[in-house]
Amino acid sequence: MAGMATVSVCIVTYNSAEDIEACLDAVWSQVHPIEQIVIVDNASADGTATLIEHYGGDERIFLVKNAINNGFAGGQNQAIGHTDSDYVLVLNPDVTLDPGYVSNLVAFMEENRQVGSATGRLVLSADLSIMDSAGLGMRRTRQAYDLAAGEPAHNWSQQQQVFGVSGAAAFYRMDMIRDLQIDGQFFDEDFFAYKEDVDVAWRAKQLGWVSYYIPEARAVHHRGWKKGGRSTIPLFVRRHSYQNRFFTLLKNEQAGWHLLKLIPLLAAVETAKLCYIILKEPGLLRCWPVIFRSMPDMLRKRKLIQMKVKQGQMQLKPSNKR
Repeated sequence: MAGMATVSVCIVTYNSAEDIEACLDAVWSQVHPIEQIVIVDNASADGTATLIEHYGGDERIFLVKNAINNGFAGGQNQAIGHTDSDYVLVLNPDVTLDPGYVSNLVAFMEENRQVGSATGRLVLSADLSIMDSAGLGMRRTRQAYDLAAGEPAHNWSQQQQVFGVSGAAAFYRMDMIRDLQIDGQFFDEDFFAYKEDVDVAWRAKQLGWVSYYIPEARAVHHRGWKKGGRSTIPLFVRRHSYQNRFFTLLKNEQAGWHLLKLIPLLAAVETAKLCYIILKEPGLLRCWPVIFRSMPDMLRKRKLIQMKVKQGQMQLKPSNKR
């Protein structure tokens, strides 16, 4: 239909054979037309790419097969680079959408031009009455978390502004994607995976964009390793999550008098966490050389972000955003 907002879906797969077909079937069942699905397969070894190729008759599917694992951030940047739609749905392969997921988010964001990202009501596949995520929250210790996780879904029936959206089923305005890019990257590829959505949310907030939770948009998240608690989370995941927290702080925490209270709080929290790591998870200590090596580049990116913030303030953003 002429004038209808265009939507592309970007999916990064890595050994996702168990989930990808249900995910794609749900995407094609959307009420709002999907212009294109871009899938980047990060060198899966379980036949994921072969399953995707079964959809080869549909010209709206574009598959990129990486020879190496380029990470979630790099893979999504690759996928987004192949789109030029008004909106991009960044979707995990282990998420199945209700048919109205995209249409509800498009309707809201078309009416609210300052909103750069939105997410729906994600519930757990193991118990559809329990929330998985209503977006991202941020604690005073600068620890990001999934809003509503583990709570009854019926408690989350109202639209509300949130800190950001989880990368599991994140709906982004293309104008915001372009606005946030640093070094040509929307997601920071130094994060590889985990907390890259937090970094994006924090950058977006600084640049005047707003994020919303829309409960009318519904989806089911089939989480795997997160069901069993921290002991079941692979060390690889914990390392990236730990070091990426410092990257988000270095890049995005603004200067100001509030640091007089924040720094002692963060120092206490991180010291306690470090003591725990030394005793219980010494493998995480390998993150520190990476953190120190990355500091100059993170501070460089911080400077670029602050330049964008100042430019935006001069242009009275977000009132001029369309």
